[in-house]
Amino acid sequence: RQMCIRDSTRTKIIIILVNIWIGVPYTILSTSGILMNIPRDLYESSKIDGANSFVQFTKITLPYIFFVTGPSLIQSFIGNINNFGVIYFLTGGGATYDETVFNRLLGETDLLITYIYKVVTSVNNSDFGLASTIGIFVFVICAFISLVMYNRSSAVSGEDTFQ
Repeated sequence: RQMCIRDSTRTKIIIILVNIWIGVPYTILSTSGILMNIPRDLYESSKIDGANSFVQFTKITLPYIFFVTGPSLIQSFIGNINNFGVIYFLTGGGATYDETVFNRLLGETDLLITYIYKVVTSVNNSDFGLASTIGIFVFVICAFISLVMYNRSSAVSGEDTFQ
């Protein structure tokens, strides 16, 4: 049975909602832990110097949060590229595209990782070379982006400014 566009869109929305449901509590817990560890004397001294709450937020709170969460955000981004569980266990990749082009392996909700899994585990057409090539290319691209973004983050450039 071919999945219609409306079903495909609904499935993608459900996948996004499940990922939000999984990810938001972790993010809130880590952010609240970071907020509790910002030294209160920074806020007190800035208030004495005449800073309002907006200035305190932009000059103290946000830089501190970005300093601590920068590497974690990069890791989360890379982890979501390999988000196999939610996609595969909810939909199995969804309905297939044109079977003559993709050999009935690529589905509406597939990611690269679920496509690689299907390529390796397909009964009639297991292609380990294609799967490993895709995996290596994805690794190289993710490693390059991670290194560039990490080196540009405040966790590296302002390492000595926060305690």
